[in-house]
Amino acid sequence: MSHLMNTYGRLPVAFSHGEGSWLFDLAGKRYLDALSGIAVSTLGHNHPRLVKAISEQVSQVIHTSNLYGIPLQEALSDKLASLAGMDEVFFCNSGAEANEAAIKLARLYGHGLGIAEPAILVMEQSFHGRTLATLSATGNKKVQVGFEPLVGGFVRVPFDDLATLAATAEGRSDIVAVLVEPVQGEGGIRVAHQAYLQALRALCDERKWLLMFDEVQCGIGRTGDWFGHQSAGVRPDVMSLAKGLGSGVPIGACLAAGRATGTFKPGNHGSTFGGNPLACAAALTTLSVIEDEDLRSNALRVGDLIRARLVAALEAEEGVKDIRGVGLMIGIELDRPCGALVIQALEAGLLINVTADKVIRLLPPLNFSEEDALTLVEGVTALIRGFLAAQ
Repeated sequence: MSHLMNTYGRLPVAFSHGEGSWLFDLAGKRYLDALSGIAVSTLGHNHPRLVKAISEQVSQVIHTSNLYGIPLQEALSDKLASLAGMDEVFFCNSGAEANEAAIKLARLYGHGLGIAEPAILVMEQSFHGRTLATLSATGNKKVQVGFEPLVGGFVRVPFDDLATLAATAEGRSDIVAVLVEPVQGEGGIRVAHQAYLQALRALCDERKWLLMFDEVQCGIGRTGDWFGHQSAGVRPDVMSLAKGLGSGVPIGACLAAGRATGTFKPGNHGSTFGGNPLACAAALTTLSVIEDEDLRSNALRVGDLIRARLVAALEAEEGVKDIRGVGLMIGIELDRPCGALVIQALEAGLLINVTADKVIRLLPPLNFSEEDALTLVEGVTALIRGFLAAQ
């Protein structure tokens, strides 16, 4: 009997090793990985440059703490600030921690404006993490049940709906920030319109609010841009990152710019493990490989191929409501709950996910090949057709 706490409904498989876009279980069966550890394994598995960088760093120093200077952390902060056009970077270990930092920063910013109880506008169907504050900001009641009382200070509005957001905030003097995912991952691969993000930027500038983008899942090249918001031509005041940044080595980051710059002072926030040499070595290598192998372009090209082939194969299927996404964030929405497809896919040698009950979520590595893409489309198409026919 396992002593693991029962927090996951784990699938009946364990993996021994991986190569590129493929994972191998303990019996030697191989699986096409179209989930990437939930958008984490940016470079697939066993990428030689990543393996080399991590191995070399482990042989030197893994951790020293933020009581001392960490040259790799400074180099990574410079690189991220350059890619994002941001000014400051705080490093932590996960997306939830990055969003916690963003929430704390917004509250501190609000207090600096003389607002006693600052509030943040958040979105329905969003997901920001499982700590108490990020859980409270999340727009999914299912994950909140049992953890009441939730943290206050969040005002919920519909996603991608500027008119309702503005109407909700009208007359309120306690709003200090808007927190939004440019692409809602857990919410079913829902892509915000560029005009919406641009209008949010204008509204935040007008009201002196912070515009905060949660890029934990859609950042680091997955949409074809470095960050999901960049196609809209706007810059946030705060941005959270994690998942794909370290290609599997835990690291998160909270970036600040504009009016958010300089909000945190020594003692306001911290992290024991955040930005240690090992994590920063993995992140710097990840970013370098994305650049050197032109993986952002690959994400767009292969993502477009997958969606086009899925549309061609499934648009006539009565139970398929929508096929959407951007880059290598792809959602196939059915007209009924389809969680059973996850185990069926596993049996067929495919690793996929179902989110929002009815959306098949595909998050392949950024170096997913066209051959892998066609294999994925063929497998997913057969699974969906069989599932719909059996209902």
